[in-house]
Amino acid sequence: MKLIISTHNLTMTQAIENHVVRKIEKLARLDRRAIDARVTLEHDHKRTPKKQFICSIRLAVRGPDLFAEDRQSDLYVAIDTVVKKIEQQIRKRHSKYKARKQTQAARTKIKRQESAL
Repeated sequence: MKLIISTHNLTMTQAIENHVVRKIEKLARLDRRAIDARVTLEHDHKRTPKKQFICSIRLAVRGPDLFAEDRQSDLYVAIDTVVKKIEQQIRKRHSKYKARKQTQAARTKIKRQESAL
């Protein structure tokens, strides 16, 4: 998976980059069909001092892209929260796919049984 990290009003350190890469690798294991991940890290000094850091992730997959964003006072917490949100979206998408596939298989089985009679 291709990873694109961009920053705004923030200096990218090696520690931040390693943290983001480690978290995105975890997402890559959950969804092997992911094409790329765009991570945007921002420091917003004009807002209230409570939530200054913004992290957003856009995960490109087949079909609609997955997107999550979070604002926190700590950058690492914001990254962790956004990754959790994307994980939930991946799990929900996978569950829907499995349910759809099982429903189609059940319908096919019923049709075969009816035609055998």
